[in-house]
Amino acid sequence: MAAENVVKAGDVMTKDIIYIDGGATVKEAVKKMNIKRVYSLIVNARNVDDAFGIVTRKDIVSKIVAQGKDPKAVKVHEIMTKPLITVSPGLSVEYCARLFAKTGIRRAPVFDGKKIVGMINNTSLVRTLMQK
Repeated sequence: MAAENVVKAGDVMTKDIIYIDGGATVKEAVKKMNIKRVYSLIVNARNVDDAFGIVTRKDIVSKIVAQGKDPKAVKVHEIMTKPLITVSPGLSVEYCARLFAKTGIRRAPVFDGKKIVGMINNTSLVRTLMQK
């Protein structure tokens, strides 16, 4: 495949990124996910030296619902994944797919070296790869 035909993470990412603070309750996270119709939220870094985190619907199901915990009593920072596995906007979707398969993740923020610029997920990867 010619280099100019390589589809990159930046080409298929969504630019709508929803954030939440780690001190928010899981109940607040669920409400935000429902309102925004997303399956994950990026957890804000506490300061410039801190890393971002992520909380997903799967985290909530496996760490709260399945454990019988009260979502009003658990904070997002207690169940989030941190640090994040991120991808560069210039990374090929094939490489992203291999990374997802190897690490078991379903989505990753797209990080341009300075800030999170988007989100890529396994659905967009499969859709793109099936069109080739």
